[in-house]
Amino acid sequence: MADGTLKVGTITTSSGSGTITLGQSGETIAVPSGVTMTGMGKVLQVVQGTSSTAFTQSSASNSTTYYPSSNKLTASITPSSTSSKIIINAIATVRADKDAGGPGDLGVALVVKEIISGGSTTEIYPTPNAYNAGMYIGINDASQVIRFRHNEIIYRTPSTTNSISYEVGVFGYGSSLSTLFLNGDSTRGEIILYEVQG
Repeated sequence: MADGTLKVGTITTSSGSGTITLGQSGETIAVPSGVTMTGMGKVLQVVQGTSSTAFTQSSASNSTTYYPSSNKLTASITPSSTSSKIIINAIATVRADKDAGGPGDLGVALVVKEIISGGSTTEIYPTPNAYNAGMYIGINDASQVIRFRHNEIIYRTPSTTNSISYEVGVFGYGSSLSTLFLNGDSTRGEIILYEVQG
């Protein structure tokens, strides 16, 4: 049928399984204003959190995660369905300082903590230890500093409609590791949460 209107309730394959192709190469499928599409992974809501307050952890231990107790870099979202997916995009400047103690190494990365209201709390790491995560360098000097802008994207399937909070922290590794920073040096951190239809 050319240049007409097709009115049907359901479109299926002749076999009841397989792939249905709409259009062909070079064509565009337009969705008119006011039309609601379901089951196609659309973004249902977006939540943002920011912080420009520096957090400093002195006497830091290797691969221990630290979170600000106030002025947190955090955001909360309440999924509309248990089938929804949550995408977290967290970005912040992280820094690690090394005390005197001879040559060694230094690594630092950010961590995201998921807190489900009435449920579980999970720390989401790039890798289990900071030695392999984020930025890592070998150092010939006795004292040294590394700093970089860490962007982490995380995909979650929390299977709940309870409120969920996501909080950003920092962990590091180093020979004679001394101090860790999150949002230090007058920088701004941001976390954005996307609920995607399941």
